[in-house]
Amino acid sequence: MDGLVRSSPSRFAILVYTALVLVFTLLFSLLIATADRIVTPLHDALFTAVSVICVTGLATVDMATHWSAFGNVLVVVGVNIGGVGVLTLASLMGMVISRRLGLRARLMAASDTNPSRIHAGPVNERQAVRLGEVGNLLVTVAISAFVIELVVVILLFPRILAVGTPVGEALWQSVYYAAMAFTNSGFSPNVGGLAPFASDYWFLSALMVGAFLGSLGFPVIYALVRGWHSPRRWSLHVKLTLFTTVVLLVAGVAVYIALEFDNPKTFGSLNVGDTIFQSLFLSMMTRSGGFSTIDISDLQGASLLATDMLMFIGGGSASTAGGIKVTTLAILFLAAFAEASGRSQMEAFGRRIPSDILRLAVSVLLWGATTVAVSSILILQISKAPFDQVLFDVISAFATCGLSTGLTGELPPAGVYVLAATMFMGRIGTVTLAAALAASQSRQLFSRPEERPVVG
Repeated sequence: MDGLVRSSPSRFAILVYTALVLVFTLLFSLLIATADRIVTPLHDALFTAVSVICVTGLATVDMATHWSAFGNVLVVVGVNIGGVGVLTLASLMGMVISRRLGLRARLMAASDTNPSRIHAGPVNERQAVRLGEVGNLLVTVAISAFVIELVVVILLFPRILAVGTPVGEALWQSVYYAAMAFTNSGFSPNVGGLAPFASDYWFLSALMVGAFLGSLGFPVIYALVRGWHSPRRWSLHVKLTLFTTVVLLVAGVAVYIALEFDNPKTFGSLNVGDTIFQSLFLSMMTRSGGFSTIDISDLQGASLLATDMLMFIGGGSASTAGGIKVTTLAILFLAAFAEASGRSQMEAFGRRIPSDILRLAVSVLLWGATTVAVSSILILQISKAPFDQVLFDVISAFATCGLSTGLTGELPPAGVYVLAATMFMGRIGTVTLAAALAASQSRQLFSRPEERPVVG
């Protein structure tokens, strides 16, 4: 195990994720985990375990009624483990036990917060979090996760009490919702989901705050905590993440207002203020939050496609959100702008971006698109369901978003296994998986003759 950690953090991460999925599958299969004390079928137990550890939010059983108190505790614990990150959690535990953070633990945690370290080995220290700051980052991860979830609990508790929920149950639901919001999971502990709070804007705003902070990424939270008053000193990663996140959030609001304002099944009966707020909530949750106040299947076809795009992009790197990540999209657009303007290098916020980052971004996009395409073909063949529903749920699984048209709960076991594999691929990262499967990293000591193929 020690040699595996040193030689390949990516393989170690996949091994630990797999072990966690197997352990939680076993636990969800126990009689004590279900409310009716029945054995959960293997495909449902496995799917729930993957969805929990990969902080997805999709479910093949009714999460509010199927699981017992023990099962619900497993869900909350699992999403927090998956949300923080396996390598980060392992490094945190090592730091607590040994009271120090060695170089190997720093490299493990750095690999969890920056995939470039896995892909290309040593990287330039001018980045979101330097290797020497990993210890402080780990402390920030632990404290920020606890504080943010606690604040959301405090905000939600009185609103849940207001609908007539007993004090003990209200406290539990507050903790449950807070964990699901921050980890961008989207599970709901009560029957009907958010229906009792669909018009409670305080409640919905608290969920949005938790989901937004969770989707930024721990390196960004660390930078904001350390230097919120000095934006000029923020790294390029922080600036790109914040800028792209805000742009996508506003664009999503505009798209949903334009496409759904006349849809009687969604926002057609709402006034202007309510339409804007509900569009904001939906735009935020499509970025991986997973909560919804409307039936997703009631969206217009164009809105479903726009939601597919937002889910596929996802949130920030090293965050609780999924998708190809906002920085990946930003790098691809910067490369396109540089090419269109005749520049040989990508630049943003006064910084030059090396070409190897572009290659990594293209790899993430292609591997993600390939995963979605293969999974969609398989589930189309298995379920014979409409293409738009299949594509939506597959992208939701890959991007660990959790929104669904209702297809996931109706899939046969074969389709459930395919969707579980899609969630696993989406969470651990396709580039990380590719790096783990590679036999070894080799250095090419020669250069072949150059020749340019025709492109476009």
